[in-house]
Amino acid sequence: MSKGLTPRPAVQKIAPYHPPTGGREGKLRLDFNENTVGCSPKVIEYLKEKLTADALTVYPEYVDAMRELAAYFAVAPGELLLSNGTDEAIQVLMNTFVDDGDDVLLLKPSYAMYRFYAELAGASVREIDYAAADLEFPVDEFIAAIRPSTRAILIANPNNPTGTGINLDAIRRILDAAPQAAVLIDEAYFEFCGVTALPLVRQYPNLFVSRTFSKVFGMAAMRCGCLFSSVENVRWMHKAQSPYSVNMLAALAARAAIQDRQHVANYVKEVLAARELVYEGLRRLGIKFYPSQANFVLFRAGERAIPIRDALRDRGVLIRDRSYEIPGCVRVTIGTRGQIERFLGELEDLWAR
Repeated sequence: MSKGLTPRPAVQKIAPYHPPTGGREGKLRLDFNENTVGCSPKVIEYLKEKLTADALTVYPEYVDAMRELAAYFAVAPGELLLSNGTDEAIQVLMNTFVDDGDDVLLLKPSYAMYRFYAELAGASVREIDYAAADLEFPVDEFIAAIRPSTRAILIANPNNPTGTGINLDAIRRILDAAPQAAVLIDEAYFEFCGVTALPLVRQYPNLFVSRTFSKVFGMAAMRCGCLFSSVENVRWMHKAQSPYSVNMLAALAARAAIQDRQHVANYVKEVLAARELVYEGLRRLGIKFYPSQANFVLFRAGERAIPIRDALRDRGVLIRDRSYEIPGCVRVTIGTRGQIERFLGELEDLWAR
């Protein structure tokens, strides 16, 4: 019997990512920052209208989707790359601009896929810690860590899991300090904070901005995202992307989702109101939390972090343990006010024991 193949060193070294997504059906899912009420009804109607046996035989075409999405995001079609979720956007950026051994600068803690795809590309990854006291973005320390050799910088704004964000002035400072690096501002939670670097794309040739349809639009199962940059950068990235990575249904769903602005606005309004309820409830229980600019709140449960998560799961309420990267912390997704009242009621009962 011949010896098995040996994978690239980067693949051997990388830690596998196993999201705990099993057994969630029928529970109150406040663990993955998803939309908790669903996508716009217009998405389902449009898919039913367009889904035919004949349509499924054809490779997807993106011309209409690109035109309509570009108009929605106020960019030129050539400044937009349609991607299979934001994850593929990160991967394509890495594959296009980062080579083996290149310096990549990240924050810690942050979205796990930044490090995953950087390491998969063979990059040398450095991480700057969020300020321990308040989990604020360490702007000065981060800028000081940028090197002339830094090839990519990946930032979530607001950040996951801390919920904290940075302003446009800080983003400009980072862009100015790293003209040689591809700087990604991941705006997965933009709708909940309103701060966007998208208008800066034409001013900074090193800027990349990503958006997703997995959060506020309620289409995580569709895996659809957008990556924005200069026309030249997008041309380069198209060369590193599979030509049909976004399926036809995802492209159709995105077109329908952006037509229902009121659905999105109503959901954002509800989440922001429910977020205040979380703050009030955690204060009442004497539990420390970190004010958030996103649709989730990180709070400190101390040594009870995992037991509280498990006990809530037994009661049909899912939250996410983050104590493996921020000791004693768990994260709760903000849903509707009714959903949050249920969460707080269960938490209060458990906390008193």
